[in-house]
Amino acid sequence: MSDIKIPAEFIPADGRFGCGPSRLRPAQIAAFASEGAKLMGTSHRQAPVKNLVKRVQDGLLELFHNPAGYEIVLGNGGSTAFWDAAAFSLVEKKAQTLVHGEFGNKFASALNNPWLEKPTVINGEPGSRLELRAEAGVDSYAYPQNETSTGVVAPVKRVAGADSGALMFTDATSAAGGIDFDAKETDVYYFAPQKNFASDGGLWFALMSPAALERAEKIHASDRYIPEFLSVKTAIDNSRLNQTLNTPAIATLFLLADQIDWMNSNGGLAWADARTKTASDHLYQWADASAYATPFVSNPDHRSQVVVTIDFDEKIDAAAIAKVLRANGIVDTDPYRKLGRNQLRIATFTAMELADVQALTGAIDYVVAQLG
Repeated sequence: MSDIKIPAEFIPADGRFGCGPSRLRPAQIAAFASEGAKLMGTSHRQAPVKNLVKRVQDGLLELFHNPAGYEIVLGNGGSTAFWDAAAFSLVEKKAQTLVHGEFGNKFASALNNPWLEKPTVINGEPGSRLELRAEAGVDSYAYPQNETSTGVVAPVKRVAGADSGALMFTDATSAAGGIDFDAKETDVYYFAPQKNFASDGGLWFALMSPAALERAEKIHASDRYIPEFLSVKTAIDNSRLNQTLNTPAIATLFLLADQIDWMNSNGGLAWADARTKTASDHLYQWADASAYATPFVSNPDHRSQVVVTIDFDEKIDAAAIAKVLRANGIVDTDPYRKLGRNQLRIATFTAMELADVQALTGAIDYVVAQLG
């Protein structure tokens, strides 16, 4: 099986299709080797690195359409750390969350703690999409814009009828930089840079509204115990100085800055949105036309344009396909490990080239034919 050799015409120029971390553009690597390397081993409290942080912050605000009064806040630890930071520093009393995949569930779990009321968790089956609903007493509504485990996308919008002052939390980890949105429809749009931003992990970023910034100040001034590492107020204070509480990953910041510049110079978020949609449309159209493949997400309006999940007929072993692809240099097409489906999961992040996605479907068809 692993000795199947895929013809060169079906081999992508870059065979990395993982849903995080993303492939990096060759130009990013070249820029890091020539300019970014000069920052390595230098103090993050000095102007060169602080200017790099400001470049990232300004670039993200431009990419997100410069919403009035919003700020870019950053900290160490990635989105996983931010779930705990939000539970400590931003949720006042009670939250409501959507869970229709693994990552929505992770934030819901972080909200089960002694200082908050039990959250309202709206559960759904993987592959489905749920809706938040107005609930008296809820001050925080949270949902994944793009559920990376299943390939389901949700619109960025506020909950009609929510209590005055309630905040919206949008987990945009795999959506930010690849799907356009209206920032005024959320208060905390948080993400990590290893997906559409084609950088490395280990940092979290949040586009925060004036209301969210005020909430962080209010909770910080209360008697709630907040570890400094998980204090969003501390992150805000440091971000306004173009720095982080403790040493950030400077290489990650440089690669991120280069990717943001590339996006903005090509037309910004609208351009990136069109790019990911074109690539994902190719995969969905291929699966719809296939005799043995089907999009996992049945409702076309709920299908992600940055994470594509494709189910296979029970007579076809998707794991065997992934194994042959990997042996031919086409890697990380496996499904999310806990989903347990006979499927492939393919990223169409902003750094992906359409020609590579087109070659991939040719490779899959070839492998299926060879496996018989």
